[in-house]
Amino acid sequence: MSRPPFRLVRPAVQRAPVVVASPHSGRVYDWEFLTATVLDAARIRSSEDAFVDLLMDRAPDLGMALLAAEMPRAFLDLNRAPDELDPGVIQGLPRGVTNPRIASGLGVIPRVVAQGRAIYSGKIDRAEAQARIDRVWHPYHDQLAALMGEASDRFGRAILLDCHSMPHEAIESSAPRGRAPEIVLGDRFGASAGAELVDHLESIFAELGFRVARNAPFAGAYIARAYGKPQTGWHVIQIEIDRALYMDEAALRPSPEFDNVKRLMTEALSRFSVATRGAQDLAAE
Repeated sequence: MSRPPFRLVRPAVQRAPVVVASPHSGRVYDWEFLTATVLDAARIRSSEDAFVDLLMDRAPDLGMALLAAEMPRAFLDLNRAPDELDPGVIQGLPRGVTNPRIASGLGVIPRVVAQGRAIYSGKIDRAEAQARIDRVWHPYHDQLAALMGEASDRFGRAILLDCHSMPHEAIESSAPRGRAPEIVLGDRFGASAGAELVDHLESIFAELGFRVARNAPFAGAYIARAYGKPQTGWHVIQIEIDRALYMDEAALRPSPEFDNVKRLMTEALSRFSVATRGAQDLAAE
């Protein structure tokens, strides 16, 4: 793999203790991976958080770093621990007790994409699995940890907005027609972020016209658990956006509403950035 596993865009001036990240919007499907999968070009992308990085790409203009994966989730899932290895897809692993994510085929090296479609006809070598973790997982997380550390050193705290998208069908059945959430904020039921931060972000999205829910059906996974330590000043809020708001899910392309949704996301980031700055930083502008 010749290209970096992520794209980092830093602001000219860091104005807020906020890092914006998109770990599942990578769309670089290299030739070797495409020849290894049994899925066609459309189905291999079905678990991708398509275009979320583009929805958030004004973050650097607002004084926040943007970290976006380049390699796709079907290749390696950055929102899993590096030891969440699935013996169902990796050769040479002993079968034993696994967690529900691994059992369903959604370990760090996924076995399936959306709707349980198998990615491979067989298994991949353990060496190949480890190479992916070394080339993609560790560099991304090393960079994410560094960004959080930089924010914490400068502002006394760090806030990660971990941005994702959710299939419309995943939330459509969870509420009465027309009442399903359009934004789901996950803080692991208070474990990954201070309540006042989540409250404020929820109010921002609600003021912008979105239906917002918290922790259901998505509360946050590895990234929220690993980096969300509010007692030490590190906060993680996972943001899930209904894909039907901004894209044609079947055609895998932005919809006519994309620009408007991006404008609203930019406004939400702007308001949150201002709200999280210290008085000294605001006075300096």
